[in-house]
Amino acid sequence: MKTKKTILVTGAAGFIGFHLAKALIKLGYTVVGLDNINAYYDVNLKYARLNELGIDRAEAEVFNALCSSRSYGIQMQFIRMNLEDRNALPKLFKELKFDMVCNLAAQPGVRYSLENPEAYIDSNINGFLNILECCRHHNVKRLVYASSSSVYGNSAAVPFDESANVDKPISLYAATKKSNELMAHTYAHLYGMETVGLRFFTVYGPWGRPDMAMFLFTDAIINNRPLKVFNKGKLSRDFTYIDDIVSGVVNTLLVDAKDSALYKLYNIGNSAPVELMDFIQAIESKLGVEAQKQMLPMQPGDVNHTWADVRALQNDYNYTPNTSVVDGVAAFVEWYQSYYKTKDGV
Repeated sequence: MKTKKTILVTGAAGFIGFHLAKALIKLGYTVVGLDNINAYYDVNLKYARLNELGIDRAEAEVFNALCSSRSYGIQMQFIRMNLEDRNALPKLFKELKFDMVCNLAAQPGVRYSLENPEAYIDSNINGFLNILECCRHHNVKRLVYASSSSVYGNSAAVPFDESANVDKPISLYAATKKSNELMAHTYAHLYGMETVGLRFFTVYGPWGRPDMAMFLFTDAIINNRPLKVFNKGKLSRDFTYIDDIVSGVVNTLLVDAKDSALYKLYNIGNSAPVELMDFIQAIESKLGVEAQKQMLPMQPGDVNHTWADVRALQNDYNYTPNTSVVDGVAAFVEWYQSYYKTKDGV
């Protein structure tokens, strides 16, 4: 008889999924991580994250083969798999009988969605449908899934509120995330599944993604390259530190919300937007170097401002982000400098 709850974390080799897996293990839960380890960005970083979880690269590279952590044993297992695999994923659900699922796996990136739209339909639409179907047929108690602040598009009404109309996405990535919310609503309504959608606002911190601003800026400054500053710096983002994000995700998985509705949707951010130039200045200050800046026009599909209204998540799950940008930037830079020993990277 199973004594510990087992939680599937998809996207476990990714930035947020890796940190979430660590947090759940620390709390005593059994975690199964899933990721297809695609080449959207440096796979060495993904395998390095898995290594921190005790997962051997040689074992992790094999598709559809479950492997156990050398550090945590069967409390942390990993499988390389595509979400849209309609044969392998149902078998995994049937075998391991997950109590809860946190779906963080997706094809990310607004700009990349302009170049390779098929990847977003495969992973974010077909893959998410497969997750929903597996949860439905295998008695999963709760599904928490990643949406995105990108669904708000270029809304001028700030802070962004969950009740706002989000029917005008300005990138295919945003359109797939809005689609996930609609699909989750349908499954909650038809099949009585509890679904919790989280609209993530710009997440940063140690082990972060190389395509995100924090990483790109730090890497450019350290390696004496000009920063690409879009919209000539006239942008602001609700930069949110990874530890704050993870604490919020953990609560949505493990705590019964005050809101008893089966379908729930929340912003998860810092609720304190920062001007892009101020964010760059915080990195410059930590590194003691003034950045070279290449001022560029606005990128297609990008937005001017993001700002999360997080009152609903605070009320229902006691979400309390409290990491300042100065502290968060310092933590990232220290990680970056210890992890990347040379200009050649990993």
